[in-house]
Amino acid sequence: MSMKNLVFTKMVASGNDFCVIDNTAGKFDTKRLVVLTRGMCDRKFGAGADGLLVIEKSRKADARMRIFNADGSEAEMCGNGARCFATHLVSRAKKTAGEFSFETKAGIIASVVKKGSARVRLTDPGPVSLDMQVSILGRTVRVNSVNTGVPHAVVFVEGVSKIDVDSLGRAIRYHAKFAPAGTNADFVEVTGPDSIAIRTYERGVEGETLACGTGSCAAALVANALYGIGNGSMKVKTAGGETLTIYFARRQGRYSDLWLEGTVRTVYTGSYFVV
Repeated sequence: MSMKNLVFTKMVASGNDFCVIDNTAGKFDTKRLVVLTRGMCDRKFGAGADGLLVIEKSRKADARMRIFNADGSEAEMCGNGARCFATHLVSRAKKTAGEFSFETKAGIIASVVKKGSARVRLTDPGPVSLDMQVSILGRTVRVNSVNTGVPHAVVFVEGVSKIDVDSLGRAIRYHAKFAPAGTNADFVEVTGPDSIAIRTYERGVEGETLACGTGSCAAALVANALYGIGNGSMKVKTAGGETLTIYFARRQGRYSDLWLEGTVRTVYTGSYFVV
């Protein structure tokens, strides 16, 4: 059995972890990337990660970022993944800080990287839908939704630490209301005039993750729309313990200038044996 060495970098942003590979030579088509993702992201038999970030060439920006969830599904966007990707681009350029733009399925993402931290500007979110009455596990739940690059359903709760995220999240993720693509599910508690705490069930990972960048952005926008908290910025405490900062503008009921900021760490560079 012949094997090839594939060099990859393991990166973490707020507890979301990713493997990053270079596919600028186009050696991996989509079918092979799906298989590769499932193998690399497996936490028992692979490197272990929430997803795979793939660097490809772009005619529209400095690079193209493709995001594959751990189950092999390709995502339109990933906020914390984008922060890792931006940091990796800076590292490839042999710099400690810099600005890059990169293409995603959700649009062009701008980034500003400083030592240990990355800030990315997401594409403008879709409209915020508030107070939908959805039947979940035999009870009616007030659900809000917004697309911040990927779809998110946001539910406000008291005592977010006690919520059964896997059961409730899975029920919302696969609910007919959000078919056929499904949705990510965020459970959010207001903790101050400009702060919230969040736990997220991620579509594609199919479980709770320690953080979700697009989910933190979605929760911040819904909290502002529903409760009027936050004046252009919001502090979001993730399940992993880190507090992300979300910046946004609101004009005539629509949101724009959406930025996500937090720490990023490169864990290691290694070789993965590809059969």
